Amino acid sequence: MSDTWGNRIKLSIFGESHGPAIGITIDGLPPGLAINMSQVEQEMARRAPGKSPFATARQEADTVEILSGMHEGKTTGTAICGIIRNKDARSKDYGTIPRPGHADLTAAMRYQGHADMRGGGHFSGRLTAPLVFAGALAKQALSSLGISIYGRIKQIGTISDPITDPAPELWTALTGQEFPALNAASGKAMQELILNCRNQLDSVGGVVETAAFGVPGGLGDPFFASVESVAAAIFFSIPAVKGIEFGDGFSLAAMQGSQANDAIGIEDRQLTTKTNRCGGILGGITTGQPVIARLAFKPTPSIAQPQESADPVSLEPATLEIKGRHDPCIVPRAVPVAEAALALAILDCLPEGTLFDHRKEK
Repeated sequence: MSDTWGNRIKLSIFGESHGPAIGITIDGLPPGLAINMSQVEQEMARRAPGKSPFATARQEADTVEILSGMHEGKTTGTAICGIIRNKDARSKDYGTIPRPGHADLTAAMRYQGHADMRGGGHFSGRLTAPLVFAGALAKQALSSLGISIYGRIKQIGTISDPITDPAPELWTALTGQEFPALNAASGKAMQELILNCRNQLDSVGGVVETAAFGVPGGLGDPFFASVESVAAAIFFSIPAVKGIEFGDGFSLAAMQGSQANDAIGIEDRQLTTKTNRCGGILGGITTGQPVIARLAFKPTPSIAQPQESADPVSLEPATLEIKGRHDPCIVPRAVPVAEAALALAILDCLPEGTLFDHRKEK
């Protein structure tokens, strides 16, 4: 079975990094939603490789061909299928020795050596391009409801952006930036660290922070269908994500209740919290405050330094030195991916019929 996700919005992703194409099927969007393809292209360009010294040199336009589900710029209500042609694969850069820290190992175990693992195959970060396409549609759908999604680079290695609670206008200012870090000094230091790692034939990880503004209170369900559960399921589908926290997350474990609790107040004759340590979610349900999530990305496993591995055929030890084109840090290109995942999660948590009813009202 293909990889699938979602309840009200259902995604199915397919393809391999060095196959003819990759793509995604999106089901659950109502008919009549107008889609701005120029905005879709802008989102795709943010993730596309070959445009930055911080990214792989692989050249891919990541143009989406829509095969179904749209007509004359609007959704038809049937499943949307979009594909992205692979045009700059170099399979000769890859051998049969599994890369330490990569799914090469577990793919061999799971598929008994039959998976197409050129360039990482179906496990490659290349598969996040279709996810960004789906997220671009989700962002436009949410925008019609007054919900906006943003992302930023919070941390690279040990260097962290000191701005801890950005105002909405600061998030907006990051839109379209190649390296979306709010603090200029820390952003420069992060970039220098990435380039140093590249020069040392190494890689580095980091943290992406995402925020959803305008999310109404009351979305979600307790326990298994909580907003955190829905979001975590798609966040963890992003290759290299190894940790997630909402709001103050793990730092809450070091606090006392008097420090961690968000005081409750009244604004515009509605209940609200005066702070947002909970990340906009309590009991699995949104509070009306911005939904804040941070994703920890491990370092890119494909590095040119010698690494210990083993030959899966001879079962003999092997030394691996990777020669292909790889990101020294995937975090900058992961920002639009994290935004896409959050947008899809919020969209999936909307009550059934919300988008359809809103479209009719317009």
